[in-house]
Amino acid sequence: MGKIVANFFIALDGVVEAPESWHMSYINDEMMAVIGAGMERNKAFLMGRKGYDGWAAYWPTSTDEPYASYFNDIPKYVISSTLRDPSWKNTTVLPGEAGAVRQLKESVDGDILMTGSTVTVRWLLVNGLLDELRLLLHPVAVGSGQKLFEDGMTQKLELVHSQAFSTGVLDLVYRPAS
Repeated sequence: MGKIVANFFIALDGVVEAPESWHMSYINDEMMAVIGAGMERNKAFLMGRKGYDGWAAYWPTSTDEPYASYFNDIPKYVISSTLRDPSWKNTTVLPGEAGAVRQLKESVDGDILMTGSTVTVRWLLVNGLLDELRLLLHPVAVGSGQKLFEDGMTQKLELVHSQAFSTGVLDLVYRPAS
């Protein structure tokens, strides 16, 4: 049985939006080793419709290797009630129902990566479908932008791994608390 793992670059103030504008100076071999290990464990990719639209517009023609081949070749699942005919190779549309995502978890042997969508990760948490939340917490406050959790949302998590990088970035892995 697979497990759904959500990955985010996150700032100290909880912002996950537009990490390309604030996290690039923190990339080093330590971070790339963690990202690479995650890519090796992933057997499928789960995303929401907006994420699909953005990524499907970029990755099929990208020459940014090895990432382009990875994202183009891996099986992709989109939670959507509006996407009918996905054009990106290896893409399957799932209805926005918890049962469909549970069936996906049962059919995949390995990690199912989810990233980039705060709406999707919140939905997965509320429906008891998220198995791990992996955060690369950066020592920067961005000041504005979309946050991982909305005001008023309470979600108890259990820390299962932590590692500090030489850049001050923390590699944190949480599971929903039972």
